[in-house]
Amino acid sequence: MSTLLSVNNYHYPRGGAEVVFLEHNRLFQSIGWDVVPFAMQHPENLASSWSDYWVDEIELGHDYSFFDKLKKVPKTVYSLEARRRVRQIVEKAQPDIAHCHNIYHHISPSILRELKSLGIPCVMTLHDLKIACPSYKMLTHDGICERCKGGALRNVVINKCVKQSTALSALVWLESQLHRFINTYADCVDAFVVPSHFYLEKFVEWGWPREKFCFVPNFVDADKLTPEYQPGEAFAYFGRLAEEKGLSTLVQATAKAGAKLKIAGTGPLESELKKLAADLNAQVEFVGYLSGESLHDFVRQARAVILPSEWYENAPLSVMEAYSLGKSVIGANVGGIPELIKSGETGEVFEMRSIESLALCLQQYSTMTDLELAGRGRAGRDWMAAEFSPDVYRERITNLYSSFAAPKTVESFGNVIASSKFSNSDLGGKLSREFSNSAKASNPMGSNLDAVAIDTGGLR
Repeated sequence: MSTLLSVNNYHYPRGGAEVVFLEHNRLFQSIGWDVVPFAMQHPENLASSWSDYWVDEIELGHDYSFFDKLKKVPKTVYSLEARRRVRQIVEKAQPDIAHCHNIYHHISPSILRELKSLGIPCVMTLHDLKIACPSYKMLTHDGICERCKGGALRNVVINKCVKQSTALSALVWLESQLHRFINTYADCVDAFVVPSHFYLEKFVEWGWPREKFCFVPNFVDADKLTPEYQPGEAFAYFGRLAEEKGLSTLVQATAKAGAKLKIAGTGPLESELKKLAADLNAQVEFVGYLSGESLHDFVRQARAVILPSEWYENAPLSVMEAYSLGKSVIGANVGGIPELIKSGETGEVFEMRSIESLALCLQQYSTMTDLELAGRGRAGRDWMAAEFSPDVYRERITNLYSSFAAPKTVESFGNVIASSKFSNSDLGGKLSREFSNSAKASNPMGSNLDAVAIDTGGLR
């Protein structure tokens, strides 16, 4: 039986990265792997027999005393406690491979050096742009930002990129500078898993070697979500109400198109958006925070789901779930969003920040027949079932893992996986041909992704 050390700051479904982390663990447990989680102590964590090994909680937003902060702040940069505890859990569990997700600022990247010293192969899924951009998103007060490209990380402090705080921005600057100086990620991570081609190409553009990256898209279990293909009258947005989500553009486009819109979610922009909708006399209904089946029903009642983002989204789970629930998607042409939309088949792509471009899509969808819209919803769901299923995801990851344990048939796994842009279906086939087939999974799946990504902002 193989053993996986699975690492993430939080051990509960706090956001999209945590959902992927927990579902990844369940997928491998379902085929007999021994999955050993390593996380940070937190009152909302799911129970685990391994929790005694986990690092102490660090939440910089908490009201710690001055002396507690002095003790905790260095841990967010380089945690000796985390190095010690990951060594202890490795000695006990004897994992064959480690897979890290979000580890910054709580566990800290210090564990990567320890895993390397212990001879444990390490894979890391990049849910954000952190290894290039100190503040994760390549986003600051004036929109999308690439000022740190080329190594000018001081810009994160100059622009106060983290919560408009000089202190927090300086902290992430220090952390990023340190780990670049000691080459933590490049030296200690054997392969980076990236869920979108856009992120992969962005990392390469910023100077990372292509062979370090492996494109493996996220997954959704469409069979666990009941679709509704009959379109409703109103378009739908669900998620955090924040500046980078493009909601001001969406409300203005809705008013221009004379369409109906329902918005599910909360966030710092809520009051401003309500005022904007009222000022424009737009037909916008704010339904508040929804989750679980209530959120699924909200999506099922939609005409289509809108993703008007104005920042470098990676591979939004919200798009995949919308398709699985039988709905077409209209998305901005930014980040990894266009990779998840087949224009004219499963949805439409519009020009980011363009009220006119989005309004045109809304007008087009408002005049389409129910039959046409249902066809797009079905096409999206079929696409998810064929190429973004749990089985396909697990096979891709298993083949990646096996490249570290079994003799390779090519010089480097990276030369196979990342030397060119594959389509989603090409990737799984290529891996299967090149690497050992012994780890392929054929077991049926249990339940799967039944949550929508929740955004967490700033220093996590």
